[in-house]
Amino acid sequence: MFKRILIVVLIVAGIFACSSSDDSNSGSSTNDTYNRTAMLTNIADNIIIPGYQNLGTELSALVDAKNAFVANVDQTNLETLRANWFSAYQSFQAVQMFQIGKAEEILFEEQMNIYPTNTTDIENNIANGNYDLSSVNNNDAVGFPAVDYMLYGVADNDAAILTTLSNTNYSNYLSDLIDRMQTLTNTVLTDWTSGYRDNYITNTANVESGAVNQTLNAYVFYYEKRLRADKVGIPAGVFSSTPLPSKVEVLYKEDNSRTLLLEALNAVQDVFNGKAINSNIEGESYKNYLIALDRNDLVEVINQRFDAARTKIEALNTNLKTQVETDNTKMTEAYDALQLAVVSLKSDMLSAFNVSVSYVDADGD
Repeated sequence: MFKRILIVVLIVAGIFACSSSDDSNSGSSTNDTYNRTAMLTNIADNIIIPGYQNLGTELSALVDAKNAFVANVDQTNLETLRANWFSAYQSFQAVQMFQIGKAEEILFEEQMNIYPTNTTDIENNIANGNYDLSSVNNNDAVGFPAVDYMLYGVADNDAAILTTLSNTNYSNYLSDLIDRMQTLTNTVLTDWTSGYRDNYITNTANVESGAVNQTLNAYVFYYEKRLRADKVGIPAGVFSSTPLPSKVEVLYKEDNSRTLLLEALNAVQDVFNGKAINSNIEGESYKNYLIALDRNDLVEVINQRFDAARTKIEALNTNLKTQVETDNTKMTEAYDALQLAVVSLKSDMLSAFNVSVSYVDADGD
């Protein structure tokens, strides 16, 4: 009798275990009926793809300006090249947060915007003329920050910069930097328009590899680490014993560092609200998802915190390096305002969506 009871218990336990295993791997653990495909479609078609298209257009203009400059190194062509570089840098702020798919695979962000740039590596590359810009060892010697150095920091004044860039080794490196940025962007855009988009909008399962989960984690990671920490917190000395003004974005073209910070915050808020890149039309978004879950209160809090952070940022000097050096309190106040939204996004919003944080929280905040 005891053996029969034991057998029955084991059979029941086995069935329960299999059932539990099936449930845990089903990828349908959300308890809502929100149309995730509609949200992903809006994000892909009206935000991500147009964002990369805009960046591609800006980089194409940058390549043309670079070619004209290399052919005729003069002040007029230098100013045109600088203007096109900064326009492309502004467009980049709208897509940096989407480190998923091909962008994640090719380390797009790491090859486009690691700062501060390593001027020693740049000068060594230029001197020996034998470099592999795709190497991870050169991630801090390429991209927008490297071009910033080449156009503004390679010498003390414009006359000296023109003389330096007239050197073939320097002009070749500048040319290679910009050409590679265009190639990387075209690689990501082509992937989105050649099949990845279709897989993306239907990959709605609530699992770590699901498109919603990946996009949300990339979004929150970008806001917390790249925007809040890299652009503001690190230069302000939040994570160090003293401020680090040389860690600002756009170190050499100093007067426009605040512009990129505002562009980044605007892009983050637009994605939250589902606002299209090229119009004021709002589609399905994280905001709509929260509303569908009866979390209008959280929508209001998140937008209020974005707006409050923007107000603090707009009060900063256009040159964030100068701001840190002259009145760092305003920088730390901007950081504190940005931090409030981290709590709302990372804890409250992800919890509402039943999405787990999949990235490593290295600084513990």
